This record gives sequence, structure tokens and C-alpha cells, in this order.
Amino acid sequence: MSSKRDYYEVLGVSKNSTADEIKKAYRKVAMKYHPDRNPGDHSAEEKFKEAAEAYEILSDSDKRAQYDRFGHNAFGPGRGGGGFSGQGMNMDDIFSQFGDIFGDDMFGGFFSGGSRSGGGRRSHGTRGTNLRVRIKVNYEEIAKGTSKTIKVKKYIRCTNCGGSGAKDKNSSQTCKTCGGNGQVRRVQNTFLGQMQTVTTCPDCNGEGSVITSKCTACRGEGRVYGEETVTLDIPAGVQEGMQLSMSGKGNVGERGGGPGDLVILIEEEPHPYLHREGLNVGHDLYLSFTDVVFGTQIEVPTIDGRAKIKIPPGTQSGKIFRLKGKGFPSVNSYEKGDQLIQVNVWTPQNISETEKATLESLQDSENFKPKPDKNDKTFWEKIKETFS
Repeated sequence: MSSKRDYYEVLGVSKNSTADEIKKAYRKVAMKYHPDRNPGDHSAEEKFKEAAEAYEILSDSDKRAQYDRFGHNAFGPGRGGGGFSGQGMNMDDIFSQFGDIFGDDMFGGFFSGGSRSGGGRRSHGTRGTNLRVRIKVNYEEIAKGTSKTIKVKKYIRCTNCGGSGAKDKNSSQTCKTCGGNGQVRRVQNTFLGQMQTVTTCPDCNGEGSVITSKCTACRGEGRVYGEETVTLDIPAGVQEGMQLSMSGKGNVGERGGGPGDLVILIEEEPHPYLHREGLNVGHDLYLSFTDVVFGTQIEVPTIDGRAKIKIPPGTQSGKIFRLKGKGFPSVNSYEKGDQLIQVNVWTPQNISETEKATLESLQDSENFKPKPDKNDKTFWEKIKETFS
């Protein structure tokens, strides 16, 4: 079980909160625990990071829907080392991604004299966009989990300029408008007195530097369209329509901007003999009349191979056998489903004259007349009992 606090609890909002309410709540928590307000307070810094991590998930509609459905487990195993999103964020990540949310004058104008290099402005270019891919998984892969290596076409960092967008190290200079701060301050006289506001520099877009000569390979963007090989770790128990997210594997941003995420949409490949019912696996078993009269032993397909089951003499059509633990695991718990096998008696469609005569001779036999037991469950009762 994850030791992380609920993201809604971290920001002090309800699950029905709007995007705007979540944004305002994040601003409030960020102000309370900002490092400039709590110098040297490790606990405050951790809460500041925790709030940023919560906002990263809840501010993204796809990630939020994923989190609402599966909690912290939605982002898969291996949360560190470039794994699925939701991993801890460092201070540079926070100020780069969410600096604008603080409001340019929130920290720059009131704390540390605006000298903090990361607070309230972007220290790098624009963050890249997310990418979406569809991944097909079969029943065995869903049951055990799997890794898939794919090639993703996307924007990657320009190797010619290292992502700066400049022709060489001498082809960029400190922005003269903001002096490299990425911000410009304006003092206005109001009836309440002087008011200082801090806004993103319009000439360098908050980067603190301007390019004088662009890289010829990327034309100043700091990125080119290319391809990257990515290994996806798919956890056991995923379902059709589930979305996973790999942090930092989307498009690289312009001029050193951080990368977006790679969103993985799960598609289930149909099985030729099995069908899925939540965590349970279903199989329709067709038997001959003589098989159910005399009883038999038969092999049935399972997720990971085959299994033998015994059919007692006199088994009725509609009987459901259960193979305990032969279903799918839950993606966010230790629960595991079963395999349910429903017996269907096959009625011959073409018979010979000899077979017809034999059956006609048995037609009036007392043993061949239906005699349902009053305690026998109906079809719907069996279904309800099976899936309860």
C-alpha cells in the first residue's frame, strides 16, 4: 500500500473541485510552505514538493481521471528513475513547470528581493506537450504484467546546439530588458501609494537571454523531429481503456524546456476461447449429450495454458464450474479473480436414420423427461451468485 497522502487531502480540496479551485488551493499551499518563507525548514520544503506533485496530477485531466480510478497505483510500479508519473519532484522541476501559477509578483516581489533564480519565472524554454500511444496487450500479458519496447516519433533535443537554439555559445546574450532575471518590475502610483508589480519579460519570454544567431539544424527551437526507443512497463491487471503515464517521455520543449509525458492507452486483444468479466475469466464449454449423461474429464483453456476439470454424471446445461484464482489480478490490490466455466449441452443438428430411431425409442422413457429440482437455481440466480 502506498504511503503517499491523498492528493486531494494535500491541497485541501474535494474530489468534486473544479480546475480553478484546485489551482487556487495549490497557490495557497505553495505560499504557506514556499522555501523563501521557511528558510532552512526541511519539513516545509517537503510539503512544498508534495503540493507540487499533487497539483501535477490533479491539474491534468487525464492524470486526474486515472488517479480518481486507481489512486497512486494508477502510475504503475517503479515510481522512481524515469518510471510512471507521480514520482517526487525537485525544486527546479517545480519552478520550471509551475512558476507562472504562483503569479509573477508573488515570490519575486515579496521574498528574497526577487533574487531567486527559479521562483516566479521560467529558467528554461517552454515545456513540451504530452504524447499518446495505444498499446495492445493479450490476456497472458495482462495476468502477469509485461514490458514492451516501442519507437516513438516525437520532438527530441537538438544535438547540434544541445537544446539551446543558439548557433554556438557566443550566439546568445543576456536580455537587456530584464538584465537576465526573466522579469520586469513596474512601480505604479495609486491612491493607496506606490504598488510594485512583476511580470514576465516580453523580450525573452522569461528565459533571461535572447538568441542572436539561431542554430541551423533546429532553426532556433532547440529541438528537432526524430524518434526515440522507449520501454514501457505494463503492470499486471490493466484493463481496456486504462491510461498510464510515463513522466518526461513526451515531446521535448523549445530551447531547453522540459519534456511532456507519454500517455499510454491500454487496448485488450480478444482471446479466441475466453472472455473477461472484471477480474474473472469466462469460458463457454460445449459438451455432447453423452458426456453430461455419463460424465467425463476434459481439458479447458486458461489464461496461462490448460487445466483439467471433471464433469460429474448428470451435469445439467448451464452448470458453472469455478477455477479459484485462475482469473486476473487487481491492478491496485492483492485481489485475484477466478475462471468461470459454463456448461452448454450441444444439440445435434444433423442425425442419421439409425440415430433418429434410437432417440425416438427413448423419447417416452421416464428418465428422459425433465424433472427439475425445486431447489435448483434459475439461470439468473446462478449469474448473480457467480458475480457476487
